[in-house]
Amino acid sequence: MNLRQALGRAIRSVRRNRHLSQEAFDVVSSRTYMSTLERGLKSPTIDKLDEIASVMGVQSAALVCLAHALADANDPRGRLDQIAAEAQSLLEEWRGSPG
Repeated sequence: MNLRQALGRAIRSVRRNRHLSQEAFDVVSSRTYMSTLERGLKSPTIDKLDEIASVMGVQSAALVCLAHALADANDPRGRLDQIAAEAQSLLEEWRGSPG
C-alpha cells in the first residue's frame, strides 16, 4: 500500500471509529471528495487535511503518522517509534539553531 492509500485508510478508520459519516465533513469538504480521499485516489493539501482532522478532533500530524504506520505492514509500531524519535531530534535541532 502506498502512502496516499494509507492516508485514505487512516482517515476512513478514524472517521468510522469516531462514528462520523462522510456528510459530517460538509463544512470543510464534500462527501464525494471525502470518498476519493478515503479510497486513496487523491491527496489532500496540508490545509485541507488539517480541516478534516479538526472535524474528527485529532491533529493532522496524527493522521499522517497513522498513515505511515499503516503503510509499514511489517512493523507499524516500530514506524511510529521512529517518527517520534525523528520528530524529537528535529525539535532539538530547531531549538539549537540560531535565528
